[in-house]
Amino acid sequence: MNAESAPLRWGILSTGRIAGVFAQGVAASKNSRLVAVGSRTPGPAQAFAATHGIGRVHGSYEALLADPEVEAVYIATPHPQHAEWVIKAAEAGKHVLCEKPMGLNQAEAMVMVQAAREHGVVLMEAFMYRCHPQTAKIVELVRSGVLGTIGVVQAAFSFKTDYNATSRLWANDAGGGGILDVGCYTVSMARLVAGAAAGKPFLDPVSVTGAGVLHPESGADVYAAATLKFENNVIAQVSTGVGLTQDNVVRIYGSAGWLLVPSPWVINRDGGSSKLILHKAGASSPEEIVIEGAPLYALEADAFAAAVRGGLSDVPQMSTADTLGNLGALDQWRAAIGLVYESEKPAAFTSTIARRPLRRRPGAPMTYGNVPGVALPVSRLVMGCDNQRTMPQAAAMWDDYFERGGNTFDTAWLYGGGLQERLLGQWIKNRGLRDQVVVIGKGGHTPFCTPEGITHQLHETLERLQAERVDIYLMHRDNPDLPAGELVEVLNEHVRAGRIGIFGGSNWSIARVAAANRYAKRKGLQGFGALSNNFSLARMVDPVWGGCVAASDMASRKWLKKMQLPHFAWSSQARGFFTDRAGRDKTSDAEMVRCWYSDDNFARRERAVALAEKKGVSPIAIAAAYVLHQPFPSFALIGPRVIAETVSSLECLRVELTPKEVAWLNLERERV
Repeated sequence: MNAESAPLRWGILSTGRIAGVFAQGVAASKNSRLVAVGSRTPGPAQAFAATHGIGRVHGSYEALLADPEVEAVYIATPHPQHAEWVIKAAEAGKHVLCEKPMGLNQAEAMVMVQAAREHGVVLMEAFMYRCHPQTAKIVELVRSGVLGTIGVVQAAFSFKTDYNATSRLWANDAGGGGILDVGCYTVSMARLVAGAAAGKPFLDPVSVTGAGVLHPESGADVYAAATLKFENNVIAQVSTGVGLTQDNVVRIYGSAGWLLVPSPWVINRDGGSSKLILHKAGASSPEEIVIEGAPLYALEADAFAAAVRGGLSDVPQMSTADTLGNLGALDQWRAAIGLVYESEKPAAFTSTIARRPLRRRPGAPMTYGNVPGVALPVSRLVMGCDNQRTMPQAAAMWDDYFERGGNTFDTAWLYGGGLQERLLGQWIKNRGLRDQVVVIGKGGHTPFCTPEGITHQLHETLERLQAERVDIYLMHRDNPDLPAGELVEVLNEHVRAGRIGIFGGSNWSIARVAAANRYAKRKGLQGFGALSNNFSLARMVDPVWGGCVAASDMASRKWLKKMQLPHFAWSSQARGFFTDRAGRDKTSDAEMVRCWYSDDNFARRERAVALAEKKGVSPIAIAAAYVLHQPFPSFALIGPRVIAETVSSLECLRVELTPKEVAWLNLERERV
């Protein structure tokens, strides 16, 4: 038997009830074999092995992951432990089937998915119903048009248990409540059906609203309901609970009929047939559709094994992209009812998602530059902190960036009404990193670009950041109605008070910066030590926001070269202009068209595409490398929303451009 056809060798990590159910499924499977089990202590593992006829027993999870006979692990720990062990399993080179929900939130799943991708293993969230032929039949019927245009999906998964403070179902620190435990099924089905109606594997909702009842002691959701709206006008009504029994069925309503799924979730666990009830408009009676199945968890194990043996990176029945979308919708449902787990709150988020100390990875790809007046080397790619909304998401992004060598963070008093500064400050405090990172703060945005406005906002910024100073402070806008010297004076007051290190401007013209520095020199004061304007290979045709200033033109670049003033470029990649989101025939993104579409920009884009092909990188890496290959200290601000975007941004660091290539990309001779 060759490796491609040999049964997949499984290890089970944890020995609870669901682990036993899966073990029975593997025993009934066609292409899987259970070879090992691991528990935190030897006793439970030995008992589990005796029950299920397993030959290899490990008294720790680490030992199971080190077992060379194990190819794939099934992780059956409580919800909050999933992330740690999925990541460790991926790093051990094991394929991973993780019980649902994969994480407490989308951020945890994002870190797990990235770990799986970087270590070349298959990862699947264990929605077993997705692997049953009944679910495939539902998708087939929706796509066939027999129901007409799909309008409404109704799905419930709920059961009643009495409150028990020691039960994981009710414990806040265990991710208790209905939404994560079984509500995840209903959202998964709704997204599957909406996707089938659109001819896609799934769709993510464009809006999620909800209501729920939280337990007065634990805060877990006793029961809850949500309405999801999709871009194709499918509306889903989903409900769940751990303190209320409901009718656990799925109904799919279309313009030509409706479909009842009497048993959508645990579909004849031991095998046999199941049925769907099709109600066609105008028919005298419903049609019963019988589906022959097999043991439910055996189907799941075999679907996973088929993906591994087939060399796939995902299990088609439940891809990692599907998982990320599902948890994103669950995050929105929880937000709608005010459900935040204690471990997700900023002050409590003291550990990395992988549950280990934060440190720079060996061989981290980041490169650095020096900024006079800043003690630490400054990472050439600067993390923009303007789009995170929760501590789990922020910490996942910032932990990853730091591990990859990033040490510089850009934020502003304006961003998120102060949320971004508060999250960043708490993250730095939680991780104990203040002496290891460079913080860029901004304040004095119009109409508060006055000495009084800057002073007020700087004090608020420091309070939010829980810091005594910021390393680089930038005026977010200029105020041409004030002499530049007035702003230089107040910033020097804050330098002397130790609140800021160096200062500069964002969206300041070269003429105004020069005027400010002439004043500073004349008065023996500190002048501008940095500038942060728009700077990219594509010229900004129309300002992205009011008051924006670019420095991409030749005159600005000549001045920056002459003065050797460090420049921090925002929208350094032209907000996606060098990706496939842009093109002469792509006009659906009005902001992209308004800000970046011009003949000369498309000529630059075409050259970036050609050079990218020659160097074996992406066009956006060429565009970012252009920013970093200037004859003055140049740094690029990036604003990734997911870790994969951070990873793709780092590609530019390995691109070398000659001065001639830089000039050619910019449609110029080499003369700057």
